[in-house]
Amino acid sequence: MTFTPRVFSGIKPSGDLHLGNYLGAIRRFVPLQDTHETIYCVVDMHAITVWQDPEDLKRWTYEIAAAYIAAGVDPTKSIIFNQSQVVEHAELSWIFNCVARMGWMARMTQFKDKAGENSEQVSLGLFAYPSLMAADILLYKATAVPVGEDQRQHLELTRDIAKKFNHDFKKQIKALSGEDEFFPITETLATGPAMRVKSLKDGGKKMSKSESSDLATIFMMDDADAIAKKIKRATSDAEPLPSEAAGLENRPEAENLVGIYAALSNQNVGQVLAEFGGQGWGKFKPALADLAVASLSPIADEMKRLVADRGEMDRILRDGADRARAIAQPIMADVRNIVGFVR
Repeated sequence: MTFTPRVFSGIKPSGDLHLGNYLGAIRRFVPLQDTHETIYCVVDMHAITVWQDPEDLKRWTYEIAAAYIAAGVDPTKSIIFNQSQVVEHAELSWIFNCVARMGWMARMTQFKDKAGENSEQVSLGLFAYPSLMAADILLYKATAVPVGEDQRQHLELTRDIAKKFNHDFKKQIKALSGEDEFFPITETLATGPAMRVKSLKDGGKKMSKSESSDLATIFMMDDADAIAKKIKRATSDAEPLPSEAAGLENRPEAENLVGIYAALSNQNVGQVLAEFGGQGWGKFKPALADLAVASLSPIADEMKRLVADRGEMDRILRDGADRARAIAQPIMADVRNIVGFVR
């Protein structure tokens, strides 16, 4: 069966957005608008698998939607909405809970990492949320998802659920559509190497919203002064920059800062080192600070403008939800028919 080329991706509103979210995900969404149908969701139902203050959840939902738009996602070309506005996500997730096997869920390393030794105390939602992730993707019959390394296992589970559904209900699918498959086997979308941004204070750790030092993380709503201050105070070593990428080995802080410069300037690491190789941090950090301010400040300003205009943001999210629902409802109606629900 030929499926419409369609991309789905989403970000969870569970904290303030930072540079890692931008370079690792949001910026990569923009060019896909020209080659695929694109659906970009704020996955607020995923957020509540752990406790979220309701007011914070609302604020972060608006901020993520605003970040999509400020970064260049066009809400007239792409569908932008928050997940909870389209109830079919939850309905399909329940059906997938009944398709997926317990053993599949138990193997999910992210659950093990998040639950730790308290697995019996965490929510059932945290254990089962890969079924909701599969529903997010397959509700729109998305053919591709731009995922990072930390989500590849969940995409494999989505593929397993789609295969099992197609197999378990092959007779009903054939009778309904004459096809052998109802859901596509969603592929990973190659969008070039993802930038894995590290803490500005410890190059061995991912940049995180929960760092103990505010100087470790560049947040997407930071103003120009804060961005420049954090770059200039970032941890570095005593050596000058090498002239080749191999010279960054075993220098995690240097590798991180050079990688950020390369990502923001749309260059590779070799090109950056060709310009700055042999120079010290007194030259490189101010150049990186200027670049980061020039790249990120306009996005921060636009995010702040959008977040302040709740009426406009509500309009965009409602419009996106209406357009998402127009795709989801006929697919969900077919699913109900296939599994034998009486309507």
